[in-house]
Amino acid sequence: MKMTAIAIDDEPVALSVITAHAEKVPFMELKRSFTNAFEAMDYLRREKIDLLFLDIKMPDISGLDFLSGLHEPPMTIFTTAYSEHAVQSFELDAIDYLLKPFSLARFLKACNKAHSLLLLKQDKPSAVSQPQDYIFVKSGYEQCKVAFQDIHYVESAGNYVQFVLGDRKLLSRLSMQDALDLLPAGQFTRVHRSYIVANARVDRIDRNCVYVGNTDIPIGAAFAEAVGKISGEA
Repeated sequence: MKMTAIAIDDEPVALSVITAHAEKVPFMELKRSFTNAFEAMDYLRREKIDLLFLDIKMPDISGLDFLSGLHEPPMTIFTTAYSEHAVQSFELDAIDYLLKPFSLARFLKACNKAHSLLLLKQDKPSAVSQPQDYIFVKSGYEQCKVAFQDIHYVESAGNYVQFVLGDRKLLSRLSMQDALDLLPAGQFTRVHRSYIVANARVDRIDRNCVYVGNTDIPIGAAFAEAVGKISGEA
């Protein structure tokens, strides 16, 4: 099911970033983008959309006031260069709060969150009983669907990361932090500056290593406490 969206930002460059990112999200269609908030408000009176990307600091009206003024607001992801409005945005039930400049991985995480909520709103039994259990990862020129249960671990590879799956390996131009942002925190743990492991795939842990199948993965000193949480010792 396609999720429809529009974007509002008084800066054309910011809109071009959102547009470029949105083109890489296979389950979303960005219908329009606006530099004028009041033109967007008129559009929303006529058209129904699922998701709104909304800047906060705009010349004629703030994004917070814009959202407060909508009778039936769509799901909203704030896109802003200012962190101080985060609390207020979530009081308005924002789905997410993206700080500029944000990466494609962080953008994808926000979109995945919105899509999961949209499925729940559709009241489909399959969606209610089974939350989204996959992500899309850009590899080369493709967006590849990756189920969380198939990931064994993620390894840094220079300017890339490698997702090690049950039957294949997937190379993506992401940082380790980008990869971590894409994965659900309760299911994956960063154990070293170069490794993230799937908690369910960990067979044993000793003082120096985490063992995933036949692979021994070193534990970084800065991540020892996080590793302890995998086994419930922390």
